[in-house]
Amino acid sequence: MNQEDYAPEDVPEDAYDAPDDAAATRRDAGEAESSRASRGWWDRNADEYQSEHGAFLGDDRFVWGPEGLDEAEAALLGPAADLKGKDVLEIGAGAAQCARWLAARGARPVALDLSHRQLQHALRIGGNVPLVEADAGALPFRDGSFDLAVSAYGAIPFVADPVNVMREVHRVLRPGGRWVFSVTHPIRWAFPDEPGPEGLSVSASYFDRTPYVEQDEQGRAVYVEHHRTIGDRVRDVVAGGFRLVDLVEPEWPAWNAQEWGGWSPLRGNLIPGTAIFVCERD
Repeated sequence: MNQEDYAPEDVPEDAYDAPDDAAATRRDAGEAESSRASRGWWDRNADEYQSEHGAFLGDDRFVWGPEGLDEAEAALLGPAADLKGKDVLEIGAGAAQCARWLAARGARPVALDLSHRQLQHALRIGGNVPLVEADAGALPFRDGSFDLAVSAYGAIPFVADPVNVMREVHRVLRPGGRWVFSVTHPIRWAFPDEPGPEGLSVSASYFDRTPYVEQDEQGRAVYVEHHRTIGDRVRDVVAGGFRLVDLVEPEWPAWNAQEWGGWSPLRGNLIPGTAIFVCERD
């Protein structure tokens, strides 16, 4: 997808209309259903997401999660000076904010997302980052194409087979490559997704891996999110061929007063909201 490809009038006016009366449930959802639901949900909600969170994310900022942990501070990819000349794949890139930050430091990023509408926002913001519309479970790149792979809340929470994604990332990385991804901290699944006091009481089993699904009146999934425990995530990383070198649980900073869905200063000061897995390919 190139810069000149972006034309809002190319998209039918009702293409991203949300289904009415989606009902929330917990049920199994396989790989194909999850992928289809994610593509549709992000296409429908990309405009609202970028409007609501765009100022926080910036146009060329690398933020790992709602806490506001910045890669410029965290250096989970290594020293910023060492990024120059590195080939980097961003998975679940959205509007490619992280990829632009990488490009500004001399890296050669590629921004990949399942959602066409999210990538249209990347084109709207601009820059020279190559954009690829594809599924994280079938990366359209040759073996050993990248030095680094990153994902800030992209793809991993929404796929039914995370090990397949890990293996795909492992395949496209060069030996010694680093893979860093952030997800909702698994402990949050035991609590209601509410930013206030009601979100501080355990309401479900942490060990219940049944996916969270929103479905339409015909029972078709329109949103799917998959739960894995911390142990599951570690085993997924290892099964994908990686070595886990760090697990970061960002604390909520004093400067951050925003609420973002179930993330808030109240909850963030008491329970972790994000888990960042730093992995290396031997």
